[in-house]
Amino acid sequence: MAEQELPEYLTETDAGLEIELKTPAEIDGANTKKITMREPTVRDQLDVQAVKGSEAHREVTLMANLCGIAPKQVEAMTMRNYRRLQEGLEVFTQ
Repeated sequence: MAEQELPEYLTETDAGLEIELKTPAEIDGANTKKITMREPTVRDQLDVQAVKGSEAHREVTLMANLCGIAPKQVEAMTMRNYRRLQEGLEVFTQ
């Protein structure tokens, strides 16, 4: 199978996937331009299914866990930054 060509703002690393945000996001009090998302495990998928709420809420929770940040920090992101996180997650699930 051929390697998937990634957009220029997604870079595979040993730690997972580095995502360059469109605009800086405030993460733990600092403006951050890049976030690393680790590859999800089956346990991550099972844990997120136990979260109450909508599918969108579960997705935010999953992405926050994979990036090592709080769900509130994902919720505060611009939609363009959030879409980049979604694209990163898709790399691991396709």
